[in-house]
Amino acid sequence: MAAEKEWKADDFPCTLTLHVPFPSDHLATTAERALSVDAELSPLVRRSFALTTPSTTSTQPTASEKSVLQVNYAATTNRMLRVAVNGFIESIGVVIGVMKDLDVDVVYEPSAEGLEGVQGLDGIKAK
Repeated sequence: MAAEKEWKADDFPCTLTLHVPFPSDHLATTAERALSVDAELSPLVRRSFALTTPSTTSTQPTASEKSVLQVNYAATTNRMLRVAVNGFIESIGVVIGVMKDLDVDVVYEPSAEGLEGVQGLDGIKAK
């Protein structure tokens, strides 16, 4: 892993930084942990993660929380950067979808589907 962090910026001139906001630092940390296990497939792309606080223009009361997942990409060509970022967007979509479906902290609106017939939840009624 140490060799992966040692690379010259001149070799990877195409860069992009993504900021993905989450409702809490817990969810941002969970997303980072879920996404960081998969290394970039191409040696022509480098990626790093960081957790940051929302911008100062944010109206969130808990602005001191590190609830923004920052993803830094560097690649040898624009095409390699695009392919890597497209793959990341698909992965983050899956992670957010799972959070929405399984984590009660994420969903603030009533679910469109009930819990009737779910294994292990017999007799429990959805609110």
